[in-house]
Amino acid sequence: MEEQLIEYAPAPESRAAVTLRDSYEPFIDGEFAPVAEGGYLTSVNPADEERLARVGIAGKAEIDRAVAAARRAFTTVWRPMPGAERGKYLFRIARILQERSRELAVLETLDNGKPIRESRDVDVPLAAAHFFYHAGWADKLAYAGLGPDPRPLGVAAQVIPWNFPLLMLAWKVAPALATGNTVVLKPAETTPLSALLFAEICREAELPEGVVNVVTGAGDVGSALVNHPDVDKVAFTGSSEVGREIARNVAGTDKRLSLELGGKGANIVYDDAAVDQAVEGIVSGIFFNQGHVCCAGSRLLVQESVADEVLARLKARMATLRLGDPLDKNTDIGAVNSASQLERVRDLADTGDREGAERWSPPCSLPEQGYWFPPTVFTGVSQAHRIAREEIFGPVLSVLTFRTPEEAVAKANNTPYGLSAGVWTEKGSRMLWTTENLRAGVVWSNTFNKLDPASPFGGYKESGYGREGGRHGLEAYLG
Repeated sequence: MEEQLIEYAPAPESRAAVTLRDSYEPFIDGEFAPVAEGGYLTSVNPADEERLARVGIAGKAEIDRAVAAARRAFTTVWRPMPGAERGKYLFRIARILQERSRELAVLETLDNGKPIRESRDVDVPLAAAHFFYHAGWADKLAYAGLGPDPRPLGVAAQVIPWNFPLLMLAWKVAPALATGNTVVLKPAETTPLSALLFAEICREAELPEGVVNVVTGAGDVGSALVNHPDVDKVAFTGSSEVGREIARNVAGTDKRLSLELGGKGANIVYDDAAVDQAVEGIVSGIFFNQGHVCCAGSRLLVQESVADEVLARLKARMATLRLGDPLDKNTDIGAVNSASQLERVRDLADTGDREGAERWSPPCSLPEQGYWFPPTVFTGVSQAHRIAREEIFGPVLSVLTFRTPEEAVAKANNTPYGLSAGVWTEKGSRMLWTTENLRAGVVWSNTFNKLDPASPFGGYKESGYGREGGRHGLEAYLG
């Protein structure tokens, strides 16, 4: 008898929680400042290509003013302030994030295209948690194991990506403020709205003027910011290509640098793994946030003896995923963030076809408007395929097989990246041996894509260097 899936009625989240303005300006020295000559970009909803708002592009004048405001605030207010007082501001921001969580979640989904259940249940709660966590550290830095008198670096230039706009903001701003630094933040050009709402939250929290500044625009704005001579610290999350360019530019200066870059995470499933749990972990590893995750488990390494069973159950599970309106609470797969990213995903998937891999997607209709790509799995993949080597940053899973633990580790480590990995097995000794031999900054055991403010996150090789989160993450902002 054919299994019947439960059909859910549409359950869209209301947009009434968000009041969109026609245009937004950079946030400098406590005020939203009109751009002098930089012009405007248009932020669109990737789910239907609706124009959401115009956003001012910061020019040299705005960047100079933002860095000067941050320097003044660092010198006169934020650095001299006792840690306990700084912590109060972070606690206040965290509470406001919680109070305005629905507004933030809806705005993030509109601007990014991710399902509301992810922005509501993951992004916003984790962002608030990062501020709560780092608020607790603000008056305890002398006990962090980083010396008896750790000192802030100064002005931090922070450039964040479009996949987790609010969460990446929290990862960077919270530790910077807790350690006494001031911030000039540059959000991605396709997802600037939650950062500008965060600027409003900073005002609501009565954060001293200039402590947090937000400059908006594309890559040239980020480049001008990180290369500004009065910046002391650069923190970047994004592509390895841009990360290499920043590293070259910062080399030879006194600026401290931390990079969180791309990945091609391996998710290893041994023959003794609990298959149903592993399948859920595989789905979470690659289809969470449409695969727009640097630590995604985009390479599935499954032991040959159970490969058929795992793939059959995986395809059955994928057939239950719901793709569509990101504001619908039943949606699992939202929209790809931009037309250019959709083109990249399509191009690399087509490469998999041309190189002989076998593509499969569950039957699902794609909306006519917006940027959409179905959840996809490739089998018959070898180490030589581009889809096994390059980061796709989309809902595309490449499946490889192995026979021995040594082969699994060798294949998992055969990548220029080293950000994440997952291991599924019931044997503790096998788990420990595998994790000890994987060259990845984060290794999950019998789970995947679980993040916590107290746990450091970062990579090896072309996945960058430095850690964010936990006690280790404080070090990046202290001298």
